[in-house]
Amino acid sequence: MSMVDQAGQATFNERLSDFVSRVEYRRVVTPQERRAIFKLRHDCYLREGAIEARPSGLFRDRYDFDPNVWIFGVHVDGALVGSVRIHVASKQFKRSPGMTVFKDLLGPRLEQGQIVVDPTRFVVSAEASRDYPLLPHAVLRLCFMACDHFEADVGLATVRTEHRGFYRRFFAMESMSEPRFYPSLKKPITMMGVDFFAQRNAVMTRYPFFASTASERGRLFGKKVTQEKTLERSDFTQSQGDLVLVGA
Repeated sequence: MSMVDQAGQATFNERLSDFVSRVEYRRVVTPQERRAIFKLRHDCYLREGAIEARPSGLFRDRYDFDPNVWIFGVHVDGALVGSVRIHVASKQFKRSPGMTVFKDLLGPRLEQGQIVVDPTRFVVSAEASRDYPLLPHAVLRLCFMACDHFEADVGLATVRTEHRGFYRRFFAMESMSEPRFYPSLKKPITMMGVDFFAQRNAVMTRYPFFASTASERGRLFGKKVTQEKTLERSDFTQSQGDLVLVGA
């Protein structure tokens, strides 16, 4: 990397670190919070032409109420501006959106005892994306933290083909599949993945804002996975005791 590139990288990291200090991550707990997230999703996916308009103005699915899911709202200066949903899949809890479409690729990994972090429903509001160009990186920091906290073997990104370059650049992800159609979406998606601990230190060295403390991760995700990488139901229910079904 040239001195010019290094200077630009340093400036980018400084700007993002400053921006992240204004960001608050809130795990969704109440039905009202869920509704706000589902409305934000609907508006974002509709704007991109990924879904048809729904009479309810909400975009949700059965995966939103899994025992191994964490849904977050991302707030800047107190306002909800983005969201991401994170599943932690294991041999004990295989359910995740990625397993629906890519079971042939993910199933054997889970049977081998691997932990897979599967983020989906990554959205930022139209207004916030204009006002805060660095917002997508701040949202994705949650995914990196989840991989760190749950000692993931594989971090996933199931994305549209045109978005692959972004994940390759920031997370060293590689395509793991051909494009496939996903239920409820109009456009096909590709599964990308990364051997998390093989790339963890390199990513944090290049982009220090992805780093986090154990206490920050604990506040967001709850109990840490044991060294044996065995996820028990209590690992989820301790921090997911808020599972409240809302009307379709």
